[in-house]
Amino acid sequence: MTDLPMIVKDPTLPERITIYEVGVRDGLQNEKTIVPTEVKAEFIARLIAAGLPIVEATSFVHPKWVPQLADAADLVALLDMRGPVQLPVLVPNERGLDRAIEAGISHIAVFGSASETFANKNLNSTLDGQFEMFEPVVKRALAADMTVRAYVSMCFGDPWEGAVPIEQVVATGKRMLEMGAEELSLGDTIGVATAGHVTALVDAFVAGGVGLEQLALHFHDTYGQALSNVHAGLRSGITTFDASAGGLGGCPFAKSATGNLATEDLVWMLNGLGIEHGVDLAALVETSVWMADKLGRPSPSGVVRALSGAE
Repeated sequence: MTDLPMIVKDPTLPERITIYEVGVRDGLQNEKTIVPTEVKAEFIARLIAAGLPIVEATSFVHPKWVPQLADAADLVALLDMRGPVQLPVLVPNERGLDRAIEAGISHIAVFGSASETFANKNLNSTLDGQFEMFEPVVKRALAADMTVRAYVSMCFGDPWEGAVPIEQVVATGKRMLEMGAEELSLGDTIGVATAGHVTALVDAFVAGGVGLEQLALHFHDTYGQALSNVHAGLRSGITTFDASAGGLGGCPFAKSATGNLATEDLVWMLNGLGIEHGVDLAALVETSVWMADKLGRPSPSGVVRALSGAE
């Protein structure tokens, strides 16, 4: 079996994209078995060595809500948070921001919702009320010379409400950007997006005055549509995509959310399209096999299984 796909370039697609790696934070947060801090640090080091330019390290969330991330401060202390590779940290509120400032963090992310029900269940807020929580966080972060990324979850569907109106997603996302977020990641939290829906949502943001360079896409592969959706995003001009090494992850607050798009699967497709990304696929596969061994189960990534010879 070859370890490289045939390259067939499409001149209508971007020449280069950025992969925003979420495996360490989003990928591991749903694991019931606590992963040792030193293993997480090595995971990050391996991902950096594989060429990933951004690796989201952890979240300063209360341990009660996500026990896996209770070691956030200890993990950050082991990392070079101001090195050439960005190591963003998710902060849920002002207390989380306080901890990020104390730790000398340069890049943070906040996590909002496009649906009313998820805002209530995940943020203990309302769709409109969530901004009252985010505004002081973003304002203080910018004053501290941090960059801010905003996630918006449930952009393509909500397990309680069903389809989420596109105009509602755009209004929510624009408010995040207007607060000062540098980048907006549109999340398909439960994996229900399809290619046409992706195109329609990106077009709506552009029509609303948002630049393509401000948008990122975050897909889950619940229904096997993640790569199709990435391709739709590429056709729309998106150049930043979130992915998780080995396909780790889900969402602890949405039971129907299964694994993230595997970084290896994304890289394989990009390689075939001749799109540059800077990631060493062999090193990445080796890393995911190593992490799968630590977790005691095989990687869900098809590319990892194919290239590692795993059953």
